[in-house]
Amino acid sequence: MPFKIIQNDITKITADIIVNTANPNPVYGSGTDYAIYKAAGKSQLLRARWKIGKIRRGEIAVTDAYNLSAKYIIHTVGPVWKGGEIS
Repeated sequence: MPFKIIQNDITKITADIIVNTANPNPVYGSGTDYAIYKAAGKSQLLRARWKIGKIRRGEIAVTDAYNLSAKYIIHTVGPVWKGGEIS
């Protein structure tokens, strides 16, 4: 199957993998992160993240997608832009 980019509600697509802009700590934040946790099943996804622990910037962690129409979620922590500097 060829690589395909889909523009849609990430919680409603069928895919092998979705990528989540994760909080470094095993908690869920707002925006896309919250929407993914809510659709996947907050308690079971949060339990999986607690098992993984903290994710450092530039690293990834993989969990099952639970109630989503995907097989896996890749959680990754991106850089934070602060006044012209990346921290």
